Amino acid sequence: MRMNQPRVAPLTDDAAEGAAAELLHRGKDSNGYALNIFRTLANHPDLARRWMVFANHILGKSTLPAREREIAILRIGWLCRSGYEWGQHVLFARREGITDDEIRLVQSGPEAAGWSDADRAILRATDDLHRDAHISDPVWAALCKHLSEQQRMDLVFTVGQYNMVSMALNSFGVQPDPDLPTFEI
Repeated sequence: MRMNQPRVAPLTDDAAEGAAAELLHRGKDSNGYALNIFRTLANHPDLARRWMVFANHILGKSTLPAREREIAILRIGWLCRSGYEWGQHVLFARREGITDDEIRLVQSGPEAAGWSDADRAILRATDDLHRDAHISDPVWAALCKHLSEQQRMDLVFTVGQYNMVSMALNSFGVQPDPDLPTFEI
């Protein structure tokens, strides 16, 4: 789904004023570069500010362990064919100790050999939610063996959040940041 040109142009530092400039400042990575997702969302700072409250819960305050969260995010990014989302979360996944072999395995899905029962349940739940916005009873039962009620709730909201973000990134034509991994890792 990669577009060669953005539909919503990312704001440059020089063009950003007020709330947009603040968003760019808050959206900088460890190298001081404002990521293209934030440069794009800076065109609508009120939306971005409100969305970030929820996004920060998913990434930093969720009860879902980081490894499980990243497996679900990678899978929904892959299913949505969101190269930007995939690449950003390859970096997150690596920081959480997920190997490149496991990252590649996410592309193959829950039936691939090598997954634990817990990982397989998370992948199946993600696939269910992407397919018809509902986790089937057998997959829910499998999740119950590995995740608490709050973790299951956070899983559903994590998949939903990154499905929405993938739709926005794909539709807006957000271009990859420098050195972002691609689908071909």
